[in-house]
Amino acid sequence: MTVHRLQRTQSLAAPCAEVFDFFARPHNLELITPSWLHFELLTPEPIEMRAGTRIDYRLRLHGVPVRWRSLIEVWEPGRCFVDRQLLGPYRLWSHRHTFATVGGRTVVRDEVDYALPLGPLGELAHGLFVRRDLERIFDHRRLAVAALIA
Repeated sequence: MTVHRLQRTQSLAAPCAEVFDFFARPHNLELITPSWLHFELLTPEPIEMRAGTRIDYRLRLHGVPVRWRSLIEVWEPGRCFVDRQLLGPYRLWSHRHTFATVGGRTVVRDEVDYALPLGPLGELAHGLFVRRDLERIFDHRRLAVAALIA
């Protein structure tokens, strides 16, 4: 299994607690996910965020409906959290979100380790469109977060 890594870092002029609280509300994923994914939170609100929380979503990848279930593996309020895919399109998906105050600003770091199913076919898909799609999604998120936390 080939594991790929996507990393993004963003600096925001808002207090760390405020930024963490924004990311800690699962329904905000709908606000920062590109509309072409038709992303929808399925787990009823309110969702108590903590280690062990499971969250269900629905989205469309290239028109194909996909259900996604995440498990919050690590929950350190104000500092970091890690969500891992339990059900979804990836063989592995582990997304670490970290938050730190640097020079009076909040630095948000996303680090996603992911692997595709289907061996060589999955790697071909990665080269043809998956890597590009993920970069587009996270670039969109960065712009949306900057606009919403201003």
